[in-house]
Amino acid sequence: MQHRLFLSLNLPVSLTFSLSFLVLLNLADAPVAELHDLFCKKLQQCCVLFDFLDCVADLKGKEIKRAALNELVESVATSRGVLIEPLYPEAIKMISVNIFRTLPPSENPEFDPEEDEPTLEASWPHLQLVYEFFLRFLESPDFQPSMAKRYVDQKFVLQLLELFDSEDPREREYLKTILHRVYGKLLGLRAYIRKQINNIFLRFIYETEHFNGVAELLEILGSIINGFALPLKAEHKQFLVRVLIPLHTAKSLSIFHAQLAYCVVQFMEKDATVTEYIIRGLLKYWPKTCTQKEVMFLGEIEEILDVIEPSQFIRVQEPLFKQIAACISSPHFQVAERALYFWNNEYILSLIEENCQVILPLVFATLYRVSKEHWNQTIVSLIYNVLKTFMEMNSKLFDDLTASYKVEKQKELKRERERAELWRGLEEHQERRMQMLTEAARNQRNLQERGERGDPPTPSSPQTAHSDQPEPKPSGASSGAGESAT
Repeated sequence: MQHRLFLSLNLPVSLTFSLSFLVLLNLADAPVAELHDLFCKKLQQCCVLFDFLDCVADLKGKEIKRAALNELVESVATSRGVLIEPLYPEAIKMISVNIFRTLPPSENPEFDPEEDEPTLEASWPHLQLVYEFFLRFLESPDFQPSMAKRYVDQKFVLQLLELFDSEDPREREYLKTILHRVYGKLLGLRAYIRKQINNIFLRFIYETEHFNGVAELLEILGSIINGFALPLKAEHKQFLVRVLIPLHTAKSLSIFHAQLAYCVVQFMEKDATVTEYIIRGLLKYWPKTCTQKEVMFLGEIEEILDVIEPSQFIRVQEPLFKQIAACISSPHFQVAERALYFWNNEYILSLIEENCQVILPLVFATLYRVSKEHWNQTIVSLIYNVLKTFMEMNSKLFDDLTASYKVEKQKELKRERERAELWRGLEEHQERRMQMLTEAARNQRNLQERGERGDPPTPSSPQTAHSDQPEPKPSGASSGAGESAT
């Protein structure tokens, strides 16, 4: 009787808090005539928020709301005819009240998604059910996009995208699926969603360098790119060149690299003409000091070469294999090993064989030198296999390059010997000069010491040898000379 009486009440939203503590009739037991009214009241009941940081507060209210959310989820998932037009604003309002919130700052300012445990959402027992209801709502056979678009508008989508920065991976997983459904069902929002994702990525690359949901947004984009119509619009190509390629510069690339590489390959499979932009872009942003990222780049290059068209391969083979040669000579064995694995890929090997005249001269000197110098025996073995493969491909070119390499090596050794001799001569000259300067300084110091003591200068001293004063003559000698003259 209490339930029946409560159903007849039309309570304003201001009373939803008191409503949350009243037990409503179960949706499964409600008469058909009262089902929509009860559904609406349960939506209002679920608009009340609770403090989950306090584990013992409002336990009764929390349990009533949890039960109501479960009923709403079950009803939308299994019943037909539930979603009528008056329920749309109430459903979107309940969803908005629960999920749209200011995300708390990270408890760890130096949070590393690869190393640290994420901060989980305290209200997840209710929040998960709200997301589940939203998902079932969008997937219901009764869902009407024409009605939903009045309430799921651009402002709603923008708030939804901001939630992708949540640290809780469970929330981001729900958001990913929900946004994908919104993109698929509400056609008028597609361009806006792409634009806002573009803006999020640009802020991430050039300003914040932090956003938790990059991987999930890239997963959505992978599906979106797969559905692009041909020929590709200029907008989509710009997104590839200005956003997806620069995303490779992010410090946290390892977290979302798999999804990013998938998007890049999807672009290539849609339109082969973007291949050159992609490979030259990757070469432009090639990591210089991070070997982990270098290994990732090499993996992505292999994925690209797996689907590249031969005509596009010819356009990029020279700069690409110069970079691969540089990787083979890397002292970090994982980088060198990953580059050498390209020769284990049958399709890539066929491309190399077709263009052997160009590729072999680019990498031969590096392969030959590293095979003699590398510290890791596994790398040396892999290089010998590659050299053997090249020799089987084109033995004449291989022999010519070998002879040329040896001649160049002899010239280089001769230049090194000449350079060493030149340096040795310069060092000897410098040493002699230093000795002379040291001797001069010592003589100068001795002169100063004698002058301070008042000692007469020695005949051998520079002062005596170079005196400008005439020596005095004896008087007798002078007069005798005069008399003789007279």
